[in-house]
Amino acid sequence: MKPARRKALARWLIDCYGVSDRRACRVIKVNRSTWHYQSRRVQQVALRQRIREIAETRPRYGSLRIHALLRREGWPINHKRVYRLYRDMGLQMRHKTPRRRVKAKLRGDRQPAAQVNDCWSMDFMADQTFDGKRLGVLTIVDNFTRVSPVTVAREVSHV
Repeated sequence: MKPARRKALARWLIDCYGVSDRRACRVIKVNRSTWHYQSRRVQQVALRQRIREIAETRPRYGSLRIHALLRREGWPINHKRVYRLYRDMGLQMRHKTPRRRVKAKLRGDRQPAAQVNDCWSMDFMADQTFDGKRLGVLTIVDNFTRVSPVTVAREVSHV
C-alpha cells in the first residue's frame, strides 16, 4: 500500500474514532515522519496540460516521442518524469490490431448452422507412417450434425 493511502486511512481513523495521530500511525503501521511529511514538489499543471495536448493531437506518440517534442519546445524535463506523468494521466499508445484480425472483423459474424447441409467445414491434416511415408488427410464435416461423411487419405509426395 502506498504511503498516501496509509495516510488517508490514518486520517480516517483520527476523524471517525477520535484517536491520536500517534495511535492511528501505530495501527496503520505508518512512520510518524511519513505522517508529518509535507511534499515540496510543485504541481506540474502546465506540463501535464501540454503532455495531454500533444497526446490528443498525436495519438500514436508514446512518452518518449512526447519527451522529444517537449525538449524541442524548451522544457527542461527528464524522460522519466514524462513517462511517470504520462502513465499517471492514464495515457497509453493504442496498439494496432493485426491485419489478420481486421479482415476477420470486416466479415459478418458466422451464423450457426440451422439444418443439415447448411454449412460445411473442411480441414487438411498431415502425418507420417513408421517407414517415413507422408500421408495427407482431408476431412469434411457437417457443422449441424457434426458428422464427417467424407475423409480422404492420400500419400503426399511433397510437403
